[in-house]
Order: sequence, then C-alpha cells, then structure tokens
Amino acid sequence: MAAAEPPKSISSHLEAWGNSPFAPTGLATLITALHFRPLQVRPMLFVPILFFSSYANLQGFKIDSAGITAAASGTYALIAMRRRPAAFMSRFSIRGIVRGAAVGIGFANAVAGGWVYAKGDREKEKKERRDNPRWV
Repeated sequence: MAAAEPPKSISSHLEAWGNSPFAPTGLATLITALHFRPLQVRPMLFVPILFFSSYANLQGFKIDSAGITAAASGTYALIAMRRRPAAFMSRFSIRGIVRGAAVGIGFANAVAGGWVYAKGDREKEKKERRDNPRWV
C-alpha cells in the first residue's frame, strides 16, 4: 500500500500554475479561436504577448514571465468582460463556453502570475539559470 501524499496548499497550486508555460499558451489558443474569424485586432494583440511570455518561461525567466502573463491575461479578461452576450442562451453556445473559459483562465493566470511575480526570488532564479543553461 502506497503512502498517501499530503494535500497541497493553495499557495503551491498558485505557484505551479504561475510557473507553467502552458497557461499563457492555452489562453492564447482560446483568444485565437474567439477573435481570429472575423478578425478582431485588439484582442488578437494579446496573443503574441502571451506566446512571448511562454517562450521567456521556457528560457528560465519564470518570474518575469509570470508578471507578463499576469498583466496580459488580466487585461484581456477585463476587456472581455465588458461585452455581454445579447441573449441568455447565447452564453451556453459553444462560443459562449469558450469565451467563459477564456475569461476564467485569464483571471486565473492574473492571480497565479501575480502571486509568482510578487513572491519570486530573483537571485535563486538567476543561479538556476546559470547552473542549468538551456539551449546551449
């Protein structure tokens, strides 16, 4: 019988989400699905920012990447919340569900990224980048 793992705290979940390169990529994918056709330029401006944040995270700049992700995701979520669907049933269409998921992930990225950015240890991150170089 395997020993049960102790439950993880909320802060460890936030840190794991904020340090993940998949969170901004997932939001960028949902934004593209919602706003590429017909092309809406303003929301699509967040996609390259989120992809750059994911790239910076993979390069070892996890704290800075979390800050960029928090800023871009939070701004997108606030902008997306301004628009209200015309009818109640349009919220439960496929597009409405994807929009709700994008806004939810945007808020989750903003909270988790802000947590990692506020609590991050830059000296530890710099030492980790120096000891474990990537793409060399």
